[in-house]
Amino acid sequence: MTMNSKLLTATLCWLLCLTPLCAQDKGQRSDAQLRKLHIAEMAINSLYVDSVNEPKLVEDAIRGMLEKLDPHSSYMTAKEVQQANESLQGNFEGIGVQFNMVEDTLLVIQPVTDGPSERVGILAGDRIVKVNDTIIAGVKMSKEEIMRRLRGPKGTKVTMGIVRRGIADTLVFRVTRDKIPVKTIDAAYIIQPQVGYIRIGSFGATTHDEFCESLVQLKRQGMQTLILDLQENGGGYLHAAVQIAGEFLQKDDLIVYTEGRTAQRMEYKAKGGGLFSKGKVIVLVDSYTASAAEIVSGAIQDHDRGIVVGRRTFGKGLVQRPIDLPDGSMLRLTIAHYFTPSGRCIQKPYEKGNKRDYAEDMLHRLKSGELMSADSVHFADSLKFYTLKEHRLVYGGGGIMPDEFVPLDTTRYTRFHRELSAKGMVINANLHYVDQYRKQLQQQYTSFADFRQRFDIPQHVLDSIFAEGEKQNVRPKDEDERLKTLPFLRLQLKALVARDLWSMNEYFAIINQANNVYQRGLELL
Repeated sequence: MTMNSKLLTATLCWLLCLTPLCAQDKGQRSDAQLRKLHIAEMAINSLYVDSVNEPKLVEDAIRGMLEKLDPHSSYMTAKEVQQANESLQGNFEGIGVQFNMVEDTLLVIQPVTDGPSERVGILAGDRIVKVNDTIIAGVKMSKEEIMRRLRGPKGTKVTMGIVRRGIADTLVFRVTRDKIPVKTIDAAYIIQPQVGYIRIGSFGATTHDEFCESLVQLKRQGMQTLILDLQENGGGYLHAAVQIAGEFLQKDDLIVYTEGRTAQRMEYKAKGGGLFSKGKVIVLVDSYTASAAEIVSGAIQDHDRGIVVGRRTFGKGLVQRPIDLPDGSMLRLTIAHYFTPSGRCIQKPYEKGNKRDYAEDMLHRLKSGELMSADSVHFADSLKFYTLKEHRLVYGGGGIMPDEFVPLDTTRYTRFHRELSAKGMVINANLHYVDQYRKQLQQQYTSFADFRQRFDIPQHVLDSIFAEGEKQNVRPKDEDERLKTLPFLRLQLKALVARDLWSMNEYFAIINQANNVYQRGLELL
């Protein structure tokens, strides 16, 4: 026996002697299982035939335990925690540009308004080719690595080499990094007289402030009816959802409550004095509206405060508690369920440990016909609930069933269009076009209203997409599929051009013309 094995044997014997295997007390049994896990890890690390990565071994063990629980309990590495916090906390530190990669070169789509890059004179259409002493263009550097070089602590400086269309020499800019806001409101604009539109992309630390600012601006423009778009909103902070819902409800109206095996019931209520406690509200949802977005939808529906339009939402009603670990990683453990004011559990059914079936839920909905017809969903009497003011029938069983069902539009995307988009041909064609004609477009269309009325995507842009498709073996199956692809492709490209010339407001003002949930919401007005 080697010295290492003797030492391990002695250590294992010592741990076993400390383990009260016959104890009946729950705490002692828990300690016994913990020591068992520790012994296994020590044995593998010290005796296994090949070398092992001990940190990864521990991480795999944690993930293995969580896999047997619900679909939303999870483990995140320190890097994943940092990335997640940036999007939810509302800011990160860097140079402040929206960009995309075009042929291995970073192309600036828009500098952040009053951000560090805009302040030194960097413009939309600029290409960043050098960061400090490192060439980043044409060298197959990953997007993540480029971002790592551009980001950095507030107050630090970075020198960038810029290529600008029409200027022969490479320009040099020295940028002082700063905090860059991460917006969670995708768009806010007036659709038509007295009707406003706000789309929330996620619920983060700054969402409530952004939402209130948008509400105030739209009300100044005469808004009396609001279309609140929560389509594809995957959720976020519970507190942000409670604040948003509170802007529509009366003082002490229940918004949501949570309850679990060891977690006592906790209620969240409206504080009163909401900015939009009066006025018609229409909430747009789809199958990817989840978590915090479902809390807002459910509260508005249960209090008869507005009409929910679309398809049954995702059904993510499990409450996770973040548990910080010493190395910066995190355990997100489910401790309770979300319930709407009428008592409906938002969480859809699941089988513990069967994450694959849970992940394929949307496919199941499509095959069952649920996405095409509300009549395909059947509810037991135990899943029937009633709204709190008008006593309308609503349903539990997972997700929020809309008041007004809108079937999935299967004609919007053809197979040909999906493949063109998946391989980046649509977005790349748009980037090339705007990069080449930006000045002419800005001179020709001095207002969005003019652009919206007169602009059509040139045929040569469509031809370039189809030609690239031929090169990559992406072709329509026949002429009929090509013709069916054109209407939405033209609209999509027009919306992308509007985004690059103005902002996301203009993008959604155009792209929503093809959104049947949005159009049904307008019809209900």
